[in-house]
Amino acid sequence: MKLKLTHIPHVANKIALDIANSSLLEIKAPIENIANLSKTILEEDIKKELEIDQKAKNLLEENLDEIEFMRADERQLFWMIKRQIAEQENFLLSWEDRYNEISHKILDELSLEGFIQFHISENLIKNLIFKSIDTYSKMYEEIEEEVIEKIKNYKRKLLVGTDEYELVFEKLYEEELKKKGFL
Repeated sequence: MKLKLTHIPHVANKIALDIANSSLLEIKAPIENIANLSKTILEEDIKKELEIDQKAKNLLEENLDEIEFMRADERQLFWMIKRQIAEQENFLLSWEDRYNEISHKILDELSLEGFIQFHISENLIKNLIFKSIDTYSKMYEEIEEEVIEKIKNYKRKLLVGTDEYELVFEKLYEEELKKKGFL
């Protein structure tokens, strides 16, 4: 699943909570510091992907007349361009490889900052971080469906896309995250 900027605080909290609750390591800093560091690294990654998306869109727009003339599939073309730009910028698009790399970055920074201390294989800690990201991404879709169902059953009908809908969605979403131990 592709993470969005709105997911980042929740993923960062999940990582921090999993680290704090793990018997594999000892935390040497407040849990908020761990969450903030994770959030920063995750945000950088998402912003980099958004930057690549924008470059691909710009290239498509610049060549729109040619694309329409040749009747090329814009979506396929977008992905081909995005893959090429990502490759040039050494940015991984493969979900597993990418979040594995992010897990390493988070682990390295947590160690460097002295936020955690451990006496076991780095891979075990990296896997803990990766699992936090993976678990969140798998749960997101399930939670999203539950929240949408709750909103559908509201007495008042809320229109998708309105500010009120978004506020209610976010509130219910956070409640579900708390129930499932993500916050």
